Amino acid sequence: MSDCSAQITDAVAQAVSKKTPLVINGGGSKAHMLGRTIDCDNLQTLEVGQHSAIVEYHPAELVLTARAGTPLAEINATLSSEGQMLSFEPPTFGGRATLGGTLACNMSGPSRPWSGSIRDMVLGVQLINGKAELLNFGGQVIKNVAGYDVSRLQAGALGTLGVITQVSLKVMPLAEHSSTLVYEVNAQQALQIMNERRGASKPLNAACWVQGNLYLRLSGTERAVSQTAKTWGGQVMPNATEFWQQLRELEHPFFSTEDALWRFSQGPTAAVQIGFGDILLDWGGAQRWIKGEQQRDDLVKSAEVTGGHVSLYRGGDRSGDVNHPVNSAQKTLHQRLKHAFDPLGIFNPGRLYSWM
Repeated sequence: MSDCSAQITDAVAQAVSKKTPLVINGGGSKAHMLGRTIDCDNLQTLEVGQHSAIVEYHPAELVLTARAGTPLAEINATLSSEGQMLSFEPPTFGGRATLGGTLACNMSGPSRPWSGSIRDMVLGVQLINGKAELLNFGGQVIKNVAGYDVSRLQAGALGTLGVITQVSLKVMPLAEHSSTLVYEVNAQQALQIMNERRGASKPLNAACWVQGNLYLRLSGTERAVSQTAKTWGGQVMPNATEFWQQLRELEHPFFSTEDALWRFSQGPTAAVQIGFGDILLDWGGAQRWIKGEQQRDDLVKSAEVTGGHVSLYRGGDRSGDVNHPVNSAQKTLHQRLKHAFDPLGIFNPGRLYSWM
């Protein structure tokens, strides 16, 4: 674990001088998911996993700064020792997930609708752009380019806007008590219950339906959790931590397949998709998973009916575009951002979209 920012900057400078495309790799935990397969001539791998360590941590101020290659497992352990946590519950993928990769992929767990995403919690980043300049954004001395919120722009950019080298985050206290209630209902009934209860002033912070069961997680003070559990009924789930961990890490039996895995993101009140096979509802209905070979156009139409979007998250044919199509105005904005940060287009070319 060391500061490798100078070496990484030098490597980027060499790639820029030779116009060599780079695929950015931290822990390698998400190389097979989210974006397209990068396929271009002379592609080289830029390893950033050794650029690791927690740089600053102020528990009283709820702020942590760490280098991009720092494993989430290390960050979680440090925070837990102080009674704190990453509120967005990102997957650790067997300990291989890094902070930089988690931001680049905008990864969040079951509590996302109630506790926010990593995009909401990021305070600042250090970034190497496509001119091999090491820049600081967010609460630092370098002004954001053309008024962009550069720190948040990295969330979901899949490394196409630069090499993230350091991230500052807001962290949160651990909940005093947690309990999970289980109900045997169908998907549409579950959706109705989730929408009724998500707006209540109760300590709900996760809601998922899978394989005929609805799971509601309550987290907060012991009194608030116990009183809500009495009011809402349901069966109290033993060993619930394991269930939510499996869901967070995509290790629940639902995900145990080599088939394509599709992810819908849409309004939680939208009717449950039918005709596409097995489905898992997460985030109170705002995130939905479907598995198996599907016609992408059919899924896109289904998502757009309710104003949502769909992407091929894992598996399947990743040689073409896997993210939801964008309109011409959105495409132009993406291309302008790409050119502003990476003029030669050397960072993860084609990973987000084929035309980037």
